[in-house]
Amino acid sequence: MAGEPQSDCLFCKIVSGEIPATIVRESETTLAFRDINPQAPTHVLVIPKVHYPDGASLAAAEPQTAADVLTEAGAVAADEKIDSTGYRITLNTGSGAGQTVFHAHAHVLGGRGLQWPPG
Repeated sequence: MAGEPQSDCLFCKIVSGEIPATIVRESETTLAFRDINPQAPTHVLVIPKVHYPDGASLAAAEPQTAADVLTEAGAVAADEKIDSTGYRITLNTGSGAGQTVFHAHAHVLGGRGLQWPPG
């Protein structure tokens, strides 16, 4: 059920501490940790502690938590010192967009030039 931890979800297991991650920030509603397959010098994932399959479903059900994810993404950029040089926040939705873990999450990418459209 949406909003409830899922026993087969990698990110739910990270939230519960069952699977380790390199955590860089934590709030009451979010957790931020380094991506294990970084696509930029800074690549941090910011996830809600509640389970929703994607950002749109999170925003529809819990708009304040969705806002918390974005607020924390900005804080990660500041902590990582990429806020002044530029960074990207990406929320992939669906396997066709590259989503591989179906727990809402934002990628914070920076530390190198980021072209548009992404390659």
